[in-house]
Amino acid sequence: MIRLYHIVKSYGDRDALRDVSLHVEKGEMIYVTGPSGAGKSTMLKLLYGAERPTSGKMLIGGADVSKMDNRQLPSLRRNMGVVFQDFKLLPHRTVGENVAMALEVIGAPTDSIRRRVPAVLNIVGLRGREEDKAGVLSGGEKQRVAIARAIVNDPAILLADEPTGNLDGAMAVEVMEILQAINLRGTTVVIATHDVGLMDRFPYRRLRFVDGKLVVGGIQPRSKA
Repeated sequence: MIRLYHIVKSYGDRDALRDVSLHVEKGEMIYVTGPSGAGKSTMLKLLYGAERPTSGKMLIGGADVSKMDNRQLPSLRRNMGVVFQDFKLLPHRTVGENVAMALEVIGAPTDSIRRRVPAVLNIVGLRGREEDKAGVLSGGEKQRVAIARAIVNDPAILLADEPTGNLDGAMAVEVMEILQAINLRGTTVVIATHDVGLMDRFPYRRLRFVDGKLVVGGIQPRSKA
C-alpha cells in the first residue's frame, strides 16, 4: 500500500527526514513515533502530498507520488483521509455540514451525501447529532467529527497526526477504539503519536524516528503464509 525508498526531505541545509525506507501493507495499522522534531509530522505531510520529498521514491497504492505534479495530487487525496490534532472543524457549521464538506468538494450527488453522513456518524458514535453546532462539542466529540469527515469518502488510507494530543485519557482511549474499528473494516491506518501509554494499550507496529532517521520498524518482510 505504502512504499518509501531512500526518502530525504530537506529544508535549506536541515534534513527533516534522512534516507527513510519503509513498507506499510494494505489493511495494516501502524504508529509513527519519536521525540518532538523527529520527523513524524513531516512523514505524514509527505504521505498526503502537503510536502514533496527532496529525493527518493514514494509509492502509494502503486502510484509514484514523488513524480506527481500539483494537478495530480487531488486524485491521490480522494483515496486518503487525514485527521489533525486541532480538529480543523468550522465551529459555526453543524456536525453534518462539517462532514458533508468532504463529499461536496469532490462533487458527490446530494442523495449520496444524505446517505453517507448519518452512516459515518453512526460509526463514530454521533448518529443523531447532525444538527449540533461543531463549536459547542467537547474535544472528544470534535475529534469524532473530524474522523467522520476523514472517512466519509471511504478512503483506503487514514492518516492521523497526534489525534489524541488535545484529549484527556478516557477520550483518547475512545478515539483510539474508533480508529481501531476503522482499521478492522479494512482501512490502512497510520497514526503519528508520542503517547507511549496508548501504544502499549493498543499494540501495533511502531515506526520510530530520531533526528529524521527511521531507527525502528522500517521495511517488514512479507509473510510466507
